[in-house]
Amino acid sequence: MDEKPFREPVLALNRIYTKTGDAGETCLVGGQRVGKDELRLECYGTVDELNSHVGMAAVLASTPELQSLKKSLVRIQHELFNLGSILATMPADVGAQQPRVTDAEIGQLEREIDRMNEELPELRSFVLPGGSALNAQLHICRTVCRRAERLVVALNRLSGSEEVNIRYLNRLSDAFFVQSRWACARQGAAEALWQPNQPKSEE
Repeated sequence: MDEKPFREPVLALNRIYTKTGDAGETCLVGGQRVGKDELRLECYGTVDELNSHVGMAAVLASTPELQSLKKSLVRIQHELFNLGSILATMPADVGAQQPRVTDAEIGQLEREIDRMNEELPELRSFVLPGGSALNAQLHICRTVCRRAERLVVALNRLSGSEEVNIRYLNRLSDAFFVQSRWACARQGAAEALWQPNQPKSEE
């Protein structure tokens, strides 16, 4: 049986500031007022931060040889917004058609990881961010994604958020790593390899 589509949002963003958050509180999707320093807000705020970094990566991938990567990154931006929707909602208030990430998105990431990895040489060293601007940006995505994952793990222990959210972020960080290597290969840039015995200073 086909899954029902997610509910389309009903929005009218005519007024940007409301002043309702000036005292350090905001509303969750279910209407609860909570402090802006609560863990749930840290979770979806970090996912929002990650989405911004992915947007920059997509801009840097706007060349003909990187179009498949850009397409994936734009899709990931929508997935992250869906994830933020769930994280901004208490578990009891989540609707059946509310946008979210699912095992289908995880499966898509895994297929893309496998396909890109087949095109890459075997890795025999740890890599450093910086083979190219896009490579470095994707490493930023990877590390922010890992931070989001850690926060969502903590939220899951506290309030029982869906474990699919953790699995998605775990796989997404792996995808960013492979994408960073693949971008270097497509751009003809050398990856920056870790050299543990490099002198700390040079004369």
